[in-house]
Amino acid sequence: MSQLFVIGIGPGDLDLVAPKALSALSASTDMVAYGYYLDLLGAICEGKQHHDLPLGEEIGRARLALNLAASGKTTSLISSGDIGIYAMATLVFELLDQQLQGKESHPEWLEVEIEVVPGISAMQAGASRVGAMLGHDFCTISLSDLLTPWETIDKRIHAAGIGDFVVSFYNPVSRKRDWQLNHARDVLLQYRPASTPVMIGRQLTRLEEDIVFTSLGELDASQVDMFTMVSIGNSESRHIVNGEKHWIYTPRGYSKKL
Repeated sequence: MSQLFVIGIGPGDLDLVAPKALSALSASTDMVAYGYYLDLLGAICEGKQHHDLPLGEEIGRARLALNLAASGKTTSLISSGDIGIYAMATLVFELLDQQLQGKESHPEWLEVEIEVVPGISAMQAGASRVGAMLGHDFCTISLSDLLTPWETIDKRIHAAGIGDFVVSFYNPVSRKRDWQLNHARDVLLQYRPASTPVMIGRQLTRLEEDIVFTSLGELDASQVDMFTMVSIGNSESRHIVNGEKHWIYTPRGYSKKL
């Protein structure tokens, strides 16, 4: 049977890789990923055939994984975090959709057994590091306009502000793109206080992890790089301090019962 595992390995800490993901990786002969993700897995990848394609080659990775699996090799397509959130799973199914529409010439892809294995996302890892930031309704928005028009992203930021969602921003900056995060900050300041707590999480759960507690009014893109995720609380989110320990939580309304 042709088998393709589409796997999210979590934010980087091997203790957070799901047992089902470990089982799928163990069963695979071939691994397709951006090389850094294979580095994160370390010894788990030993004895496997590695197919390392660089950033920007996402479509190539998805095609290669489908081709390897269709050829009879048990294959893992790997992303960090959850592979279904701003990651590779969507490309696999988009290619299958293209094939079903007659826009591809790979009928063998349709015979591949596909299993998507979820992982812990960056927003979950960040929320756990600071307490319970996602305790009430939340959303995620990618600030990258490479694939989505900026006008659409801007509408979503306003909608998140109107809805008073906790917002986790993925892809907040890049080497060539550093103004969108400050714009998003200014939009949200129209809907919630400048004192709203913010978590800036860099390299979450990895050796280089660095977490900064700040506020919406003090947030600035200069504090952020490509390895960072930014989570902004809603109007009810609280930053509390117990000695040297800092926490952010978003109440659900239990205060009415306390």
